[in-house]
Amino acid sequence: MIRPGRDSDAEGFIALIGAAWAEYPGCVLDVDGEVPELRALATHFAGQGGALWVAEHDGQVAGMVGTRPIEDGGWEICRMYLAAGERGSGLAQRLLETAEAHAKAAGAERLVLWSDTRFDRAHRFYEKQSYVRQGAIRALGDLSNSLEFRYAKPARRLVVKALDAAAAASAERRLSEILIGCVEAGASVYFLPPLAMEVARGFWRNVAKDVATGGRVLLAAWLDGALVGTAQLGLDMPQNQPHRADVVKVLVHPATRRAGIGRALMRRIEVEAQAHGRRLLVLDTAGDAGEKLYSAMGWQEAGTIPGFALDGRGGEVATTFFWKRV
Repeated sequence: MIRPGRDSDAEGFIALIGAAWAEYPGCVLDVDGEVPELRALATHFAGQGGALWVAEHDGQVAGMVGTRPIEDGGWEICRMYLAAGERGSGLAQRLLETAEAHAKAAGAERLVLWSDTRFDRAHRFYEKQSYVRQGAIRALGDLSNSLEFRYAKPARRLVVKALDAAAAASAERRLSEILIGCVEAGASVYFLPPLAMEVARGFWRNVAKDVATGGRVLLAAWLDGALVGTAQLGLDMPQNQPHRADVVKVLVHPATRRAGIGRALMRRIEVEAQAHGRRLLVLDTAGDAGEKLYSAMGWQEAGTIPGFALDGRGGEVATTFFWKRV
């Protein structure tokens, strides 16, 4: 059962957080010295305009999460903890969805959270929920010598952003799920089905490296808080083509197509190209949907090569090349 948290849950909160911290060497929970608000946490969140929830199992606190407003239309997800015995049950996702829904209903434009750099299990969970690393690591100066990663994502509507190297690395799993879904749906994007998760993740690791070296721009598209699309701008061109860039891997998860995501990605690609001094863009595509989109957005067809690629059954697939000046 998930219910609003109460100040009387203090002992359960302290026990839950203490057990979670005990799994990581060097994490010290000094309640009265560093986090006295745990003694009356519901009142603490209410005083900040936020809210607190507890997951109760057999009369015990099995999970918790809070949220509160921050600057510039953001809401922070706070105090997200789950009992070890509840891992894999779906309870963590239900708790997070509860907090996110409250924040969105209150007008949140973006969602932010901080997580200790040692909490790798939590990082994997947040990344699965479409959060990406953002900004610098912060030091708390506490007894645990805590360093924290900042995670964030847009909360509502369709938003396209360019990812830096840290964000690209943290988006690896979700981008892999998008790539796998597109390959399974028949997209001709260098891979054949079934595409293994580790192969997909290896591809995105290399993309993150290119982002880090400045050879590639990686875009991500969120729809109502879910990371559902991506596109890339390849900047590593020959010496005599510094004015050109390649548009590659324009991908939209099959479950969210026809929502304007591909068009939004392509508009942002042109903005990024201009920002990097590139005025000639080139891409190739196999499939009517892509050709219709690119033609509608002013791209010029350069020609079609029959049998350029193979499909999952070994059949030959034609590929059409497009170009555009921006």
